[in-house]
Amino acid sequence: MANIPVIEAIVLGLVQGLTEFLPISSSAHLKIVPLLLHYSDPGAAYSAVIQLGSVLAVFIYFFNDIKKLFLGSLTAIKQKDLNSFDLRLSAAIILGTIPICVIGLALKHILESDSSPLRAPLTIAYSSIFMGLFLLLAEKLGKRSRTINNLGVRDGVLTGIGQCLALIPGCSRSGSTITVALLLNLKREDAARFSFLLGLPAVLLSGLLELKSMLEQKDAATSLLSLNIGFIVSAIVSYFSIAFLIKYLMKHSTIVFVIYRIIFGLSIILFMH
Repeated sequence: MANIPVIEAIVLGLVQGLTEFLPISSSAHLKIVPLLLHYSDPGAAYSAVIQLGSVLAVFIYFFNDIKKLFLGSLTAIKQKDLNSFDLRLSAAIILGTIPICVIGLALKHILESDSSPLRAPLTIAYSSIFMGLFLLLAEKLGKRSRTINNLGVRDGVLTGIGQCLALIPGCSRSGSTITVALLLNLKREDAARFSFLLGLPAVLLSGLLELKSMLEQKDAATSLLSLNIGFIVSAIVSYFSIAFLIKYLMKHSTIVFVIYRIIFGLSIILFMH
């Protein structure tokens, strides 16, 4: 991986932190923003590693929730309490993570290739518009009658299948999972909360695999500074983005993100032509 200047690392960290949890696609913005600013493409690997900053933010923000889930699941297993909320939610997260791990590993070389049509700006544009309309449909059809306390394994699997759309830049991991969760009639803020928790294992594993690969490269040392800066900035901005989105969705719909996605996609199409 080529060395990335400090200022570019800061910008990429900001973009990652701002867009990872808002349903507008961090991978799309990490591809398009460098193009607009005439930066070199950081690549899918760099993007995956600085996502670890977002993972850290989730761990910090939801630390008590994660701790309760872990300890509660252990207790439920010992007591054979299959109706335990903690065990149900943990199972939903684990089973919901399997689809994207399987498909992501199977298509890894295609997804990370700089020449892949999936990373092309026009693909990002059309994906952004498609997911915007899909999110709009979820807003219209979702009854928002359920909370995260009502989640079951089936919900986890279905949302996990939806998460696979995030492998296409422009679709958005949080966007796809929040959309499916809304279609499963979750309240908006609970859909976002589950989206963040569900994304933890997949994003963590992806980032760690890419970090291992980078450190094994001969020129990795030249990139460690920019990698660390991107990670730190991403973690800080991601934390505030999580807090903002959950609070925002308590009182507002996702329409503003639908509009943004469509404008973003159309702007790329016009720019490319």
